[in-house]
Amino acid sequence: MSELTPPLVLLVGVVALLYASVGHGGGSGYLAVLSLYGAQPGFMSSTALTLNLIVASISAMAYIRAGYFSWPLFWPFVLTSIPCAFAGGLLHVEKSIYFLLLAFTLVFVAVRLFRPQEEYFVAKRNLTLISGLLSGALIGFLSGIVGIGGGIFLTPLIVLAGWSDTKRAAAVSALFIVVNSAAGLLARQASGRLELDLFSPLIVAAVIGALLGGYGGANRLSPLLLRRTLASVLLIAAFKLVLNSN
Repeated sequence: MSELTPPLVLLVGVVALLYASVGHGGGSGYLAVLSLYGAQPGFMSSTALTLNLIVASISAMAYIRAGYFSWPLFWPFVLTSIPCAFAGGLLHVEKSIYFLLLAFTLVFVAVRLFRPQEEYFVAKRNLTLISGLLSGALIGFLSGIVGIGGGIFLTPLIVLAGWSDTKRAAAVSALFIVVNSAAGLLARQASGRLELDLFSPLIVAAVIGALLGGYGGANRLSPLLLRRTLASVLLIAAFKLVLNSN
């Protein structure tokens, strides 16, 4: 990518703020923003994973300190997600296929964001080992290929399956994002595809946004309005990616 413009840096900060406020790292949001500015897949995935790692770490610490983290809920997912995220990060896919996979991911996330949060769901069944291992493997592999941490898939899965409530699901997902992002970055480093040129301003924007989001900065506006605004951006980016894949 030839240059970072002030609007791009600002948008990255806004994405970090919005996602950190709900316990996510923002990988899908960063990918959407970078795609709108014409970034190439290598830079997009490397940048999104690194920002994901930073923002999700801040979110994870906040949730752990608040007492929401559950180790028994966490470890079955991460046991298979780490090696699968590393394998996905090693896999080199054609630009057109990458854009289509990313477009699918962004549409999925956008649909999720348009819906109200499932606050009314409560834990009603225990996570089985096989369910955790299989879910972690699938989410980790897709996350490694696309360049996200996978929390946007894991959180709704945990809540809708009745394995835990929303707060604990967000806590588990935050740390899940951290380890998967690290695995994806290590794979890109090992395969010589880690691209982080002109990156410092994005780190600063992401950290500021994450701190504001983590401490409730996003709560001054309607959370549903913010989620739907972000969803609209993701849909626009997905449409652009589909056009670019042809």
